[in-house]
Amino acid sequence: MLNRRILRIKAFKVLYAYAQNPDLTLKQALESLDSSCEATRDLYLYMMQLVPALTAEAAKRIEAARGKFNPTEEELHPNLRFVQNGISALLEADPDFARLTEKKQFSWENNDALLHKLYENLKTRPYYSEYMEAPQTSLKADAALWTQLFTEELEDDEDLAAILEDLSIHWADDLPYALNCCIRSFEEMARQGRWDFPPLYQSDIMKARGKEVQSDREFVHALLSAAYGRYQEYYGLVAGSVSKWDQDRLYTTDIVLIALGLAEAGTFQDIPARVSINEYVEIAKYYSTPKSRTFVNGLLDKLIKEHVKNKIV
Repeated sequence: MLNRRILRIKAFKVLYAYAQNPDLTLKQALESLDSSCEATRDLYLYMMQLVPALTAEAAKRIEAARGKFNPTEEELHPNLRFVQNGISALLEADPDFARLTEKKQFSWENNDALLHKLYENLKTRPYYSEYMEAPQTSLKADAALWTQLFTEELEDDEDLAAILEDLSIHWADDLPYALNCCIRSFEEMARQGRWDFPPLYQSDIMKARGKEVQSDREFVHALLSAAYGRYQEYYGLVAGSVSKWDQDRLYTTDIVLIALGLAEAGTFQDIPARVSINEYVEIAKYYSTPKSRTFVNGLLDKLIKEHVKNKIV
């Protein structure tokens, strides 16, 4: 499930916490890293649970309309395509899904206002109308509907963001990635006719397919351990590469990113240096200043050429 881009981001966040709090031990840092990784899969599970929750909301609204004193013909004979969608049915019937969500104590019951809003918004969307009016139904069409809903309605929803922030400190930043994982699950469910709980790391998925790959957990643990153990040394390399005036203006986020890049280049000789540099430049776009991309790119490239290739780092 987790690819190396998001693992690098998680290592960056933990190393940043260490830079802010030097009393953080390596053991605590690695435990925090593992918790953060598990939290992303928990968020995926919670967002998958939105499917039966929103389906149930629609069914409840239909039943309420039927029970009105003087219902319309449409209310008496509603279009049930959405409430009978196959993706929700597969999740509700899956014992593993039920066991996992119960174990995590996940529920959308206290967020009925958000469910109501999402359903009302959904009914106004052209893609929903096309789905409801299509001459035939299929699991593929059901998956496509949920894919579009998760793509267009959730990532920028402020009410959802507030809910997730209250539930976990990790979840707000991880929402886009978790939604993409949900979408991949919808596509797989349409092909296979069942839901599978994804392994935590992408390497686990690849190994299950018979490929010989390095464990992503071992990769990110080794990366964080190397950066943690030599952080002060890397800090000195960064500070020594800029003027005294610029030293006072160094951003901790940039130093942490460069430290991780140096640790990766020194620890994983099989990864091309340019690949590592590009990864941390991409992370800088989202977690540092507008000028950080250029700074991280230039200085990391310089330090790797000067130190890593000469086996100084």
